[in-house]
Amino acid sequence: MRGIWFLTTLAFGLTAAEDGRDAWLRYARLPDNIIRQARVPSTVVSLNSTETSPVYVAGQEIKKAIRGILGNDIDITHKSNSKASSSIVVGTIDAFTATGGKTSAPEDLDEDGFWLSTKGNSVQILGQNERGALYGAFEYLSMLAQGNLSKVAYATSPSAPIRWVNQWDNMSGTIERGYAGLSIFFANGSTVANTTRAAEYARLLASIRINGIIVNNVNADATLLSDANMAGLGAIADAMRPWGVRVGISVNFASPQSFGGLPTFDPLDEDVIAWWTNTTDKLYTHVPDLAGYTLKANSEGQPGPLTYNRTLSEGASLFSKALAPHGGILMFRAFVYDSQNLKESNWKDDRANAAVDFFRDLDGEFDDNVVVQVKYGPIDFQVREPASPLFAHLRETGSAIELQVTQEYMGQQCHLVYLAPLWKTVLDFDLRVDDEKSVIGEDILSGKRFDKKLTGYTAVVNVGLNSTWLGTHLAMSNLYAYGKIAWDPKVDEVEVLQDWIRLTYGLNRKVIDTITEMSMDSWPAYENYTGNLGEQTLTDITYNHYGPNPQSMDNNPWGQWTRADSDSIGMDRTVWNGTGYAGQYPSAVASRFEQISTTPDDLLLWFHHVPYTHILKNGKTVIQHFYDAHYAGAETAASFPSRWASLKGLIDAQRYKEMLFRLEYQAGHAIVWRDSITQFYANISGIADSANRVGHHPWRVEAEDMKLTGYRVTGVNPFEAASNLQIVQTVDNTTAASVETTLHFPSGRYDLAVAYYDLYEGEARYELFLNDKSLGSWVGDLEHRLGYTLTRGIDGHSATRVTFKDVRIRKGDVVRIEALPNGRETAPLDYIAVLPAGVVD
Repeated sequence: MRGIWFLTTLAFGLTAAEDGRDAWLRYARLPDNIIRQARVPSTVVSLNSTETSPVYVAGQEIKKAIRGILGNDIDITHKSNSKASSSIVVGTIDAFTATGGKTSAPEDLDEDGFWLSTKGNSVQILGQNERGALYGAFEYLSMLAQGNLSKVAYATSPSAPIRWVNQWDNMSGTIERGYAGLSIFFANGSTVANTTRAAEYARLLASIRINGIIVNNVNADATLLSDANMAGLGAIADAMRPWGVRVGISVNFASPQSFGGLPTFDPLDEDVIAWWTNTTDKLYTHVPDLAGYTLKANSEGQPGPLTYNRTLSEGASLFSKALAPHGGILMFRAFVYDSQNLKESNWKDDRANAAVDFFRDLDGEFDDNVVVQVKYGPIDFQVREPASPLFAHLRETGSAIELQVTQEYMGQQCHLVYLAPLWKTVLDFDLRVDDEKSVIGEDILSGKRFDKKLTGYTAVVNVGLNSTWLGTHLAMSNLYAYGKIAWDPKVDEVEVLQDWIRLTYGLNRKVIDTITEMSMDSWPAYENYTGNLGEQTLTDITYNHYGPNPQSMDNNPWGQWTRADSDSIGMDRTVWNGTGYAGQYPSAVASRFEQISTTPDDLLLWFHHVPYTHILKNGKTVIQHFYDAHYAGAETAASFPSRWASLKGLIDAQRYKEMLFRLEYQAGHAIVWRDSITQFYANISGIADSANRVGHHPWRVEAEDMKLTGYRVTGVNPFEAASNLQIVQTVDNTTAASVETTLHFPSGRYDLAVAYYDLYEGEARYELFLNDKSLGSWVGDLEHRLGYTLTRGIDGHSATRVTFKDVRIRKGDVVRIEALPNGRETAPLDYIAVLPAGVVD
């Protein structure tokens, strides 16, 4: 339900600093002109006095929020008074009507649904269950916090019962594909004793209507099943339960052998069955409302039933039967594929086929409490993939989509990428099963299309101890959007984004418009400068999934191939000539992807192998589009810092500065991406950029062309990670060094950008001089300031830039960089760019 918001152009209520820990639940005071129009009852009636109940915490949340938003202190009572003239009532419909209360709430609310009415003198927040009442309370408070004083009366229910998040937290406290510090759940092989952050996380999740969490890595450590750690899981569950969030865990298939001491983990072995039954029973004594298990089996080295020539459904039954008496669910990941034996040289081999090949013939053989958890695309969280066809094949088996909030392939929270528009391309996709409407979000994940009760959503989130939860402030829009989309996949991604902006940064119109525009530009820009036309994120898939390395996609068994050669590029996934993947879709969709003419250009290279000179629907050749798109994407990223800078004074200083730093980093790294990808494909294809940009940088001075003192010229690996294919680095790890050059550009004001490499295990120091006058210094310490996966190499991951703005330069001036290496960091330099105003290098 949308309402009317009071907006302002004034910067009001700004605090000296905010660290992001409150996320969108800041409850910042509204402007006085809005407060004067607000009419809020002075009493909250919370229809449960048990302090661990969601209804009780809902009452406390309302009191806290109204104090912050309006400055009012309101009373809380736990007994309904039908004669009271004005109150905020929060509870279940049953509890309210049992006290004689009258309501217009519908009787057919689904589990977790709620009724919200602000009409009349009182406010009714009534849930189908206690969790629903809590969700309704957060909805009411969200309206108030956004200055929405509309009178409303409506009911809403979730699109699907499963709305979970996954954490890939390790027992050591590290987080696989986490970019925001260490785990809030584990440290040093054990569960943590302090569950404060777990409770705070549950509060955030409840506010976006998430009802379950898997707290540990899908690459599970069996020691989580020790008695001490089970007790620790109980404490975590206790902390999260008042917020309506049920805890579950990932399990390791081989646990009976690796942890339990059995000689086997064969799922049909009676001792193995007994071991899992007893272990599950014991776990439920610690966590009585355990949501269930998540299982990654026979994938990327993880053990599974195929080890014993058992089917995946037989393996699933081992867990589903142990969970069933307790009401638990098994989430079985469909991410099953062979990462050892695929051969690119075999034209028919295709990792994308794996999920359907493994699961299609097992539909109907899984127990009723098994849900197949399907990544949104058939590969692995790429910048664009077609929707997984597996959703069309699971007619009798519960299914859930797996999204990824943590930006594993999307810039690892160092690049602004608002992901909701990407997710919507999948959720809004119509699979046309039996040539009938079969939209993935609206029809399939809701359970309506195949009449299924267990369906839903999961997302890999990976919050950490960082105060921003995800490592950077703007990335939290993705977590917020995930929750809202899981509740209603038809929701508009722009409206959701703007709700989040108002809650996070306030009601200023310029702030809302600017962050909206930047966010909506961010995914198309990232796709443009990383990998477009369906060619996936052209990152280093064999290493850390961060910086550019297109050649790593091919010539290995991981199956994320581009099959690029000197003449052509793309995967032929047609039935008539390729891997047959297109034929996994229902016929109406398969026929569209089978033909180049009916395949959309943004998925062309996913489905077809074509010459670089193939003409796209936009009239450009494939290779020229590649060049143009990468330059356009980097240019968009280059605009982010100045757009954000226009908000100075309208956002608190701490969050403003922290975000500006990351956007400036992104602008530089987008150029690294652009140059690496375009240089690689220019080299492999031998076709020049018609705009003469690729390999031509008129505003750069290459480091290897400067006067070197204590430096040596070297290449890099991959070769395209350096401008002009060469860099300089110090002759050893301790001796000071310098580069120097005379500038021959026309006199004027320029930005000076220095391209260098920032490695892990070293903090080199640099200082930039112009005619012996210092312009500034910096340290190679991004490993402490950014959260991306660390690298020890001079490559596309470590490549970065620092820029000195608006420097007056005269023709003939001498620029010098003095550097001191440290540890592994040999102060590597690539070039200096001398950029006139408005020029993106």
